[in-house]
Amino acid sequence: MKFSAIALFLSMFTFATAQVSHADWDALLQKHVTTSGKVNYDGFKQDAASLNAYLGKLSKNHPNSNWTRNQRLAYWINAYNAYTVKLIVDNYPVSSITKLHNGKPWEVKWIKIGSKTYSLNNIEHDIIRPTFEEPRIHFAVNCAAKSCPPLLNHAWTAKNLESNLERQSRTFINNTRYNQISDRGAKLSKIFEWYAADFGNLAAFVNKYASTKVKAGNISYLEYDWALNSK
Repeated sequence: MKFSAIALFLSMFTFATAQVSHADWDALLQKHVTTSGKVNYDGFKQDAASLNAYLGKLSKNHPNSNWTRNQRLAYWINAYNAYTVKLIVDNYPVSSITKLHNGKPWEVKWIKIGSKTYSLNNIEHDIIRPTFEEPRIHFAVNCAAKSCPPLLNHAWTAKNLESNLERQSRTFINNTRYNQISDRGAKLSKIFEWYAADFGNLAAFVNKYASTKVKAGNISYLEYDWALNSK
């Protein structure tokens, strides 16, 4: 009886601390997303069963207090991106995510994780942003639009989180498709305007990564292209 009680305790502890594997999502991303972030939604549609199986794992294995900060943040980034892909796949072909749900697809609650149902906005604005206070997540979560920072073609994990956040930030800021920085001034992504509060001193944040430095008083913002980020 004593041994059985110990075994039961250990099994319960293992369940409570178990981490969901993102390997299946990683395989799908490598298969259907280019290194530049172009998404093959036709391919994802053909692999819908695998995508849904991964989302099922996310639903049943959500973060708890035993997870580390990086484990939890990686989980929520993957969840946001994977459910966004599913939203497009379920409605594909579609020219833009803004064509769905009367232009407000982020507000619809349809994502079942554990006993709760979330919207994409819930995940980003009620969980990721206030919990982690990490401005670089804006270069990690992907809204399926051409002007959105490219979807990383690998799953996020606790191990690669920091290096990928740094790489994604530097790559996005220095890509002239998203930001145009010169000695004459800077035309930045609308993301920096929409989430200005997250970045604090914007010029200082951008200059941490930019090859050409930004002057604080000479910043404007580019129009956002909501066309689908497909091939």
